[in-house]
Amino acid sequence: MTINEQLATELNLKLWQVENTVNLIDEGNSIPFISRYRKEATGELNDEILRTLEERLNYLRNLEEKKADVKRIIEEQGNLTEEIAAAIDNVVKLSEVEDIYRPFRPKRKPRATVA
Repeated sequence: MTINEQLATELNLKLWQVENTVNLIDEGNSIPFISRYRKEATGELNDEILRTLEERLNYLRNLEEKKADVKRIIEEQGNLTEEIAAAIDNVVKLSEVEDIYRPFRPKRKPRATVA
């Protein structure tokens, strides 16, 4: 499921509304501008729904980026298994990604050990 499809499902919107709104946001348009002057493109979405959509869009994009980073780091360590990769792919919250990554995080070295 793509991010746009997930947003449409979560917010009970049509897919074309989400796609058009995401395109407008990616072009750098502000929420007040989209709400006032691009109603035909968004299907008359109000600014409250648009703000919720933008916040959730940013969260989901950050989640996908974090998942990719964690998979890359664990792969570089040589510890990535199919189970871990599947667990990372099925995560829906940033905190869950951190929970999976915690055992693989490099340990800090105390100053005494370094000296």
